Amino acid sequence: MSIDSIQAGLDPALQAILRRLEDADSTVRRIAVMDLADEGEPDTAPQLIGALRDPAPDVRVEAARALEQFESGPAVAALVAALGDSEAVVREAAARSLGELKDPASAAELIPQARHPDAFVRGAVLRALRELRAPGSLAPALAGLEDSDAAVRREAVAVLGYLKQESALGALTALAARDPEAEVRRAALGALGYASGAVVLPALLGGLQDPEWQVREEAATTLGKLKLAAAEALIVALDDAYWQVRLRAARSLGRLKSKDAVEPLITLLTHQIGNLRKESALALGEIGDGSALAALGAAQADPDPEVRKSVRLALEQIAAAGRHAA
Repeated sequence: MSIDSIQAGLDPALQAILRRLEDADSTVRRIAVMDLADEGEPDTAPQLIGALRDPAPDVRVEAARALEQFESGPAVAALVAALGDSEAVVREAAARSLGELKDPASAAELIPQARHPDAFVRGAVLRALRELRAPGSLAPALAGLEDSDAAVRREAVAVLGYLKQESALGALTALAARDPEAEVRRAALGALGYASGAVVLPALLGGLQDPEWQVREEAATTLGKLKLAAAEALIVALDDAYWQVRLRAARSLGRLKSKDAVEPLITLLTHQIGNLRKESALALGEIGDGSALAALGAAQADPDPEVRKSVRLALEQIAAAGRHAA
């Protein structure tokens, strides 16, 4: 559609912007695209789509950014095409705009592109599908778990985590155990947080033994979210070589209200890392066992104000639990 064909009925200011899209100076064209984006007029979408073919990369970047506000089929298709732009900055801008889509109807334009030969395109499409939560995204996400590119597998995991389909749990647990990339294993364990039963317990317990501490940390976190019967394994994780894993294990033991964890958590109240002392106090408060009162009382003199605050809260929780039991 030419600029002249849409002039009728538009105010003079908008007409002037459209005229600047044909200027010989790319800076003028780029500013015109930015001005069009500010106007937000649906009738100007074709001009923004056309700007994605501008010879200047900075103009194409602005056009890709501007199109995030248009969720029509042509706009989505144009952004998908821009994922294959010769310039990385344009590809990234198009990917970000696709990630802002909110209309589930946009999934129809995206799903076929999940099989694109370019790994960047496949990953960007899956990232956009994640937020849309369209049922049709299940099949491409499951297929994405087998992708040769780790970034694509990670995006596929994220889609499945958002869809929360029980039918995907088997594939996610398998990926958590066997994927060669630690970040993918970590993402898979995190995605299991929507499970409704203990079917994922073996995978999460296995994650606590992973050679990478980030994966062990995620397994400990998810076990607490699901409140699965994993206190024994989490107590062992309180001695992990990485304090980040210990912290998540302590937090999860608090959520599980594991009385078996009281003594190991008391030990952490004197750890040199303040965050561990804070988390152990909070966990002891959630467990609500009176046997921790003496240790918490001593911890009121902790040099870290955040730890002292957590200790006070824990003491209040244990006192409330005692009143409730009485």
